[in-house]
Amino acid sequence: MDMVVMNIIDSAMVSICRQMGITLMKTSYSTIFNEGLDFTCGLCDTKGNMIACAEYSPAQIGGMPLVMKTTAEELPNETLAPGDVIVHNDPYRGGMHTPEHTFVKPVFLDGELIGFAVAIGHVAETGGMVPGGFAGEATEVFHEGLRVPPIKIRSAGEDVVEVWKLMMANYRTPRQNYGDFRALISAVDLGEQRLVELVRKYGKAVFERTISDLLDYAEARMRAELSEFPDGIYRFEDVMEDDGIEDRPYAIRVTCHVQGDEIVVDYTGTDPQARGPINGVLSVAWSSAYNAILHLTDPSIPKNSGCFRPIKVIAPAGTIVNANYPAPSVGGNTETHIRIAYTVLGALAQCVPHRAFAADAGTHSNFLFGASDPRFEEYVVCYDFMSAGWGGRAYADGNDVVNCINGNSRMNPVEVYESRFPWLVEEYRLLPDTGGAGRHRGGLSLSKTLRCQSAEVTVSFMSDRQKRQPWGVQGGRPAASGSILIEQGNSGRWRAFSDAFSKVSPSKFSNATVRAGERVRLTTPGGGGLGNPRERELVLIEEDLREGWITPEGARRDYGYER
Repeated sequence: MDMVVMNIIDSAMVSICRQMGITLMKTSYSTIFNEGLDFTCGLCDTKGNMIACAEYSPAQIGGMPLVMKTTAEELPNETLAPGDVIVHNDPYRGGMHTPEHTFVKPVFLDGELIGFAVAIGHVAETGGMVPGGFAGEATEVFHEGLRVPPIKIRSAGEDVVEVWKLMMANYRTPRQNYGDFRALISAVDLGEQRLVELVRKYGKAVFERTISDLLDYAEARMRAELSEFPDGIYRFEDVMEDDGIEDRPYAIRVTCHVQGDEIVVDYTGTDPQARGPINGVLSVAWSSAYNAILHLTDPSIPKNSGCFRPIKVIAPAGTIVNANYPAPSVGGNTETHIRIAYTVLGALAQCVPHRAFAADAGTHSNFLFGASDPRFEEYVVCYDFMSAGWGGRAYADGNDVVNCINGNSRMNPVEVYESRFPWLVEEYRLLPDTGGAGRHRGGLSLSKTLRCQSAEVTVSFMSDRQKRQPWGVQGGRPAASGSILIEQGNSGRWRAFSDAFSKVSPSKFSNATVRAGERVRLTTPGGGGLGNPRERELVLIEEDLREGWITPEGARRDYGYER
């Protein structure tokens, strides 16, 4: 293989994917895209293999190969024409969950198909039983919004008007959805244009040979990394604390078989699928395993389908990692993905402890709401997620207040939040003593207090880690858990939503009504600690005290520190 040409073409394709993402961010309507960046952009070859992607959402990156394979089964290459754009969001046709909309544009050069431009975005409003799509009390996929099988939304460069009408009729915010879909289409349009320019520059034969080499190279790099993992069988389990319908935990169990330069991730023994919406589908089982292993291996390995070849996944059907239709699954790719990935990381922490890190917060604390904002003449819907602490690492403390392992997304700035939605942000701060104590401390969590500015707002919530704490490793302590509370009627009394609205779960519920003047307080979990807290360097403890990251009481309790 020509390493120089291969690296140039690889870098050029990654740059194309980044440009696609910038276009999507700049032209979208909803804050989930233009502030949160909850999307990913990629390029695929004619067989549906991912050949390049940008550094956006890891969950969508790992799910792209299966989405493309299943799309090709329903719309084979010979049925496609220049100017076509396909849309797809069905979790039971290889998708991830209903909010995740995949837009695919076949790329033609001189009448011959040479690949695909792909943009996957988490759409803020999908219809269904709650504004914002995350129905914490859904019991079937039909509660979770409009499912769209792989169909053409544009054909030969022209809108398929009937498809647009059908989709827009099912959303509470048709203007916002229309703008976001146009932004996704503009991203794949740009990807098509740039890929054609790249192939014309190097020639189709050189391009195809280089792509084959690139996939093989990524595979070889991943095999070289895995060959350094000691052979063995490594097990771990963790739980989702409940499913929003039944007040009981659901266990995720994993066995990682490391042999030579391959790894088998086997979820056999995981609990049967839940009645509530925490179920993952097959693409989630795949992408969670990929996500975990990418975090333990060389970050310079090209992110394409080749690097996934040495990773095999066994996900028994009918379990919460690979649910059967028509189980609800909206929480699977956002919440359960994190727990699945960390069971893999927990297992492999026994294999490569020098690469291990403690659990992050394990939840995005997804806060969904819809309201008639008095400042606007239309209904507004928001999918708002919160950042939290990451776990301590072998060489450093965990990061404070960042998005969880599968998101890589940004929070809404206060100024945008207040100008777009009917809330006043009264408090937004880091919380001391919330990171798990350890030789390397876990990252801190976040608290946000909101006052309702509308007559009423319909609120739903999808989270976890309120009954259980994110775990530490190698003697590190667990982190603080999260919460969502409400103050009603200016009473000064804060109550859990589950108490105030008679919900089964404190972390997963739907359609609670918050009225004008009432306040909501959201607190995210921290990250677990790594190593014995009594081995933490004195200078780090004193720095944490000066910065306010830990309190004097916490320093005494966790580290035995006295001034």
